[in-house]
Amino acid sequence: MIDVVAKLVRGPVFLAGEMLECFITFTNPLSSFSTSASSEMLAWASAQIHCQFHTSENRVLLPPSEDTKHDVQAENETVFVPNRGERGQCILSTPPKILFCDLRLDPGESKSYSYCETLPIDGPPSFRGQSVKYVYKLTIGCQRVNSPIKLLRMPFRVLVLQGLKDSQFPQDDDMAPSNPFLDDDESIRKDSRLVDLATELLMVATSRRNVHLFNISNSRGKVGTFCIFKTVYKIGEDIIGTFNFSEGDIPCLQYCVSLQTEESVQEEFQRRRGQPVSYSTHTRHQESCLHTSRSNFSLPIPLSSTPGFATNIVTLKWRLHFEFVTSREPVEVPTVPENQPESMTWTGAEQIDVDTFSWNLPIKVLPTNPVVASYVSQISSTNSITL
Repeated sequence: MIDVVAKLVRGPVFLAGEMLECFITFTNPLSSFSTSASSEMLAWASAQIHCQFHTSENRVLLPPSEDTKHDVQAENETVFVPNRGERGQCILSTPPKILFCDLRLDPGESKSYSYCETLPIDGPPSFRGQSVKYVYKLTIGCQRVNSPIKLLRMPFRVLVLQGLKDSQFPQDDDMAPSNPFLDDDESIRKDSRLVDLATELLMVATSRRNVHLFNISNSRGKVGTFCIFKTVYKIGEDIIGTFNFSEGDIPCLQYCVSLQTEESVQEEFQRRRGQPVSYSTHTRHQESCLHTSRSNFSLPIPLSSTPGFATNIVTLKWRLHFEFVTSREPVEVPTVPENQPESMTWTGAEQIDVDTFSWNLPIKVLPTNPVVASYVSQISSTNSITL
């Protein structure tokens, strides 16, 4: 019996183009019954990263795949196929790397290996939508002598920052940002600089303040104004907006703001022509605002959500969806006479004729620092298997 434990060094979230590092430890457990004959022999071990693509048969129509190589190889127990038994299509994979061949472990002995691979910068982000799914995994395959192959899969999350591929690193290493607490290794320095560059690009894109004012009106007149300070955010930020109903002619009884994603399939891959777009609500704020002159809301963008992106199959966009309930007739503000000797109780109207209308405001949502996203990720950085 051999225990295999794999651990992602920095956490389970990465930027496309960043280096993934994983430590894999092979252990022959020591027990009270161990003898010199209890040594174990592993024929080989190999590791590879792949991205698995899933589609909803009710929403997406893909052309038939001509690649049947995986089905043939899956029947051969001596061939390392990382996506063996997986549903969907493997749309991206890195070259497999051999960790070792012919490893002998005595009772109580352990051997550790480091696997490093740069994630393709032109791949899709990790995404679980209603129409498609993009799932990244690191698969470690190992085989004992005269035994079938066992696969250890390590799921992880990939964020894609558009424009990062076109950005250039500083040519002079002495002028490039450096971290004195990191080892002086070129690959580590380059990887750290990639995250620093991405963080700088995100800060520049999301720190620009440009106040946007919108008039809220319906067919009967003006309801009020809405103010938002910017329309470009990164996941983990709060979207803050304010309403001013004092300038309106139409009483607003209630409003609701929802943070939503809009998932649309490209026309050539739609199962039915003109099929509707899929919407998902992430956070929501609802408030009654009768006789309220000003109001505000704060909607957090979940760190677990996927920033906007586009592939040849699907497009994901973000928006704020507003719903307003207004009165058709003026609603009098309750007043208390100055010389009222007894307390009074004001009761709202039992029935009010209302109008409802909605409005959508497109916004842009970008990734964040992958280290920050790793702190709240529900994906485990460690996984194990027993051979």
